[in-house]
Amino acid sequence: MKPVEERRDIGMVRYALERPLAPGEKMTLDYQFAYPPHGFSNTGANATVVDNGTFLNSSYLPFLGYEDRAELTQDHERSKHGLAPRERMRKIDDPVGLARNYISSDGDWIDFEATIATDPDQVALAPGYLQREWTENGRRYFHYKMDTPILNFYAFLSARYAVKKDSWTSADGKVVPIEIYYHPGHEYNLDAMVESVKASLDYFTKNFSPYQHRQVRILEFPRYAAFAQSFPNTIPFSESIGFIAKVNPRDPKDLDYPYYVTAHEVAHQWWAHQVIGGYVQGATMMSETLAQYSALMVMKKKYGDAKMKRFLKYELDAYLTGRGTERKKEQALFKNENQPYIHYRKGSLAMYALQDAIGEDAVNRALASYIKKVAYQEPPYTTSKDLIAEFRAVTPPEYQYFIADLFETITLWENRAVSATWKEKPGGKYDVTLKVSAKKIRADEDGKQTEVPMDDLVDIGVLDAEDKPLYLKKHRIKTGETTLTLEVPSKPAKAGIDPVMKLIDRRPDDNVVTVSSQ
Repeated sequence: MKPVEERRDIGMVRYALERPLAPGEKMTLDYQFAYPPHGFSNTGANATVVDNGTFLNSSYLPFLGYEDRAELTQDHERSKHGLAPRERMRKIDDPVGLARNYISSDGDWIDFEATIATDPDQVALAPGYLQREWTENGRRYFHYKMDTPILNFYAFLSARYAVKKDSWTSADGKVVPIEIYYHPGHEYNLDAMVESVKASLDYFTKNFSPYQHRQVRILEFPRYAAFAQSFPNTIPFSESIGFIAKVNPRDPKDLDYPYYVTAHEVAHQWWAHQVIGGYVQGATMMSETLAQYSALMVMKKKYGDAKMKRFLKYELDAYLTGRGTERKKEQALFKNENQPYIHYRKGSLAMYALQDAIGEDAVNRALASYIKKVAYQEPPYTTSKDLIAEFRAVTPPEYQYFIADLFETITLWENRAVSATWKEKPGGKYDVTLKVSAKKIRADEDGKQTEVPMDDLVDIGVLDAEDKPLYLKKHRIKTGETTLTLEVPSKPAKAGIDPVMKLIDRRPDDNVVTVSSQ
């Protein structure tokens, strides 16, 4: 192998084989890699390798072949170099994109083994199972090996860790150790994380497929970044969004987001590490959107449907903000181009609305069927069209329109509660007269909006003074104003349309009004 192009100004060196490898032929690639700091930028210094809390993932290492994700992405930057505007992702049926998964360009499912050296007072970690540990020449070594093929996607961490240990037992008696590696003094949310791992493994193994590994590890890293990331049986997790997060369990409005993030990352052991899409539009619907759904169901089981309103409102606000700042093209969820405001935020809303409409069990049957068909798939890889076909198969006729609204188009609602009055009845019950207004809009990728006829099944609700539903049922609502009379068992305080905010409403704050006496 010899260098054929060198651009030190942008940190790129390209090598080529002196002769092509024959099919099935193997060779060893040896290299030395350094990532030293050279001063610091406006965004801070290189924080990847630090004194206590190093976190490197495989994206830092050399890759084989051409990687188009290293190209300039901003059109204004490309124009400075005489380059044409660039599409974010290949079209959903592109055969070149389907020949690889969206995580890695130079490997599909790989055999993984690694030996890591670190300071003698630190623990080094990587995916897989510890084979051996030793000290040599003042360095501490750890040898890890996976027992099954994994995606070409892995990480290395090293820090002075304390360890919290627990375990989960599956329905068939399989015991899975749970280990949380954390900075001493950051014990605040460890119990919630363990609880979330157990609840997640319970739900996902029951509803999707068996857990494929023999351990779960969560690894704290410093708050130079604020995310968590899931690798095979190994979940790096920032201290800032989990380990030092302040959560008040006695506040009914305070959702336990370390619990939620843990569930989301455990869900990636299924959605990405069992099912992985091709490198085309919609790929992240099968990873991020389904991980969002999975975590929401774990949260719903813990908190109940009524308490999910705050989380759904957060997701709705983030989606509306994201589409308002889109600089290229908004895509429908099934064709999203790795756009976080779509695959995370809209994805949460779409999946929660789907399970609310057709039933959680139906959605889970579709996902179990899907994962059985495409888990550990070789090229050509699955697409979001395959997933939507599974949803359609379990969706009753009266909700088939909803699949297009949620996944295949950019659909928004403008629902509004116009007025609400109550009248007491004999026996302590109340009649509520509610007037609502409804409108449905479709947008194209450039933001142009067109009103479309609405004839949808939508939640109509009456709430008490503590926002608990006295009445919550779906009614068929058409475009324009509709007046309904509803009977409730006690005095109402509020009433409206889609009161829990399950639909993507452009102005959700007017969905509910105060109920006054007639």
